[in-house]
Amino acid sequence: MGTKTRKELMPGTLDMLVLKALLQGALHGYGIAQHLRTVSGEFLQVEEGSLYPALQRLELNGDIHGEWTTTGNNRRARVYKLTAAGRKRLQAEVARYKQMTAAIDSVLGWAQ
Repeated sequence: MGTKTRKELMPGTLDMLVLKALLQGALHGYGIAQHLRTVSGEFLQVEEGSLYPALQRLELNGDIHGEWTTTGNNRRARVYKLTAAGRKRLQAEVARYKQMTAAIDSVLGWAQ
């Protein structure tokens, strides 16, 4: 009997990953999810129920800016761009993430 393994993000990493995806250029929500899936080798599967609240939170914080636009197939989509504040936050989040993972690696190495 097979069980589906849940691949949950570590708490606090979704915002950082969204900001990193937008560093490449403007994207809509689906594009962000696809980018994260592709770059992670299909490992990260960000659900709409997590992604869209994160986009709203980042926009309210001033880290990203969203605009409604019409796509090539004539559909309306909200496209997000990284702001200067978002670039600064991304740098801080990456530094914090690296400190956290280094500390966890130390503990795991110690525990062996």
